[in-house]
Amino acid sequence: MRKMLAAVSRVLSGVAQKPASRVLVASRSFANDATFEIKKCDLHRLEEGPPVTTVLTREDGLRYYRMMQTVRRMELKADQLYKQKIIRGFCHLCDGQEACCVGLEAGINPTDHLITAYRAHGFTFTRGLSVREILAELTGRRGGCAKGKGGSMHMYAKNFYGGNGIVGAQVPLGAGIALACKYFGKDEVCLTLYGDGAANQGQIFEAYNMAALWKLPCIFICENNRYGMGTSVERAAASTDYYKRGDFIPGLRVDGMDILCVREATRFAAAYCRSGKGPILMELQTYRYHGHSMSDPGVSYRTREEIQEVRSKSDPIMLLKDRMVNSNLASVEELKEIDVEVRKEIEDAAQFATADPEPPLEELGHHIYSSDPPFEVRGANQWIKFKSIS
Repeated sequence: MRKMLAAVSRVLSGVAQKPASRVLVASRSFANDATFEIKKCDLHRLEEGPPVTTVLTREDGLRYYRMMQTVRRMELKADQLYKQKIIRGFCHLCDGQEACCVGLEAGINPTDHLITAYRAHGFTFTRGLSVREILAELTGRRGGCAKGKGGSMHMYAKNFYGGNGIVGAQVPLGAGIALACKYFGKDEVCLTLYGDGAANQGQIFEAYNMAALWKLPCIFICENNRYGMGTSVERAAASTDYYKRGDFIPGLRVDGMDILCVREATRFAAAYCRSGKGPILMELQTYRYHGHSMSDPGVSYRTREEIQEVRSKSDPIMLLKDRMVNSNLASVEELKEIDVEVRKEIEDAAQFATADPEPPLEELGHHIYSSDPPFEVRGANQWIKFKSIS
């Protein structure tokens, strides 16, 4: 009897040591999936569009929530490190736009391709790189994804081509990647992203034309966050229907604050391209909470009340959280546990990003080419030489 009481006591003691929320989550029964209505997309040159209902599994919902929360916390940490002057140079944050990067990734395959502009941290993460590699790149350290030589605007991963600093210049490159997919006979697509500020550039329309002529598997995606730097779309564009800008290319306008809308629209667009019909255009209506870059306070051309209204009514993380809790896919306590885990991951990554050494000067010329024999690169004057190793 004494042995039995001692065993029961040990079990109860173990339960008492666990957080109450974890015990509650473990004992609760959740639904495996739930069906949700999503906003209908506006269509251009399409007879039918993505579905207006979708199924979200508990597993997918928890994964999306963790990914979006990680991107949010990572960007807030980058803001803090920038203000401490640990991160230098250009830095464009994407908090508020998490449903775009996570939703797009949820709608394609890992073997598909993606290229974007300079607001790239979220896409770098969803394409498979760790927070540690991203923050270390932002602080210019050897452990960064580009060995500390790329910084905020030049991060790369497998099937992810940056991070490009020249406004709109990534769009013809994306069409070229789609051409390679078709040339090699691969069942792959390229997501080519740009912002509303770049949408009026001539090179984008040239890329549209070539992609349509050659029926390239390219999804042109305009992330419309309503402001190009400090200029509202109404002041910058005679037509703000960016999804119609392809003219002869079909298009759809998507609620970019709803991850499920983005996911279903991306699946629809990818299936369209894979079927051999050629390119398609997507406009994601989204919003950034920060200014254009860290040098922009973001409140000289819009009001604080406008930002707060979007946060309170359309925040992508809040929308997913409410759906999951209200449909018994997750509990508030379980999601709070994820928040705690994410914060710890971000803090650990930030410590690494500030302690890791900077790349040595002799590596300045490395990695210019991917598979060439070593050669010399001239420095600031003809007497300074750097060796370049692939």
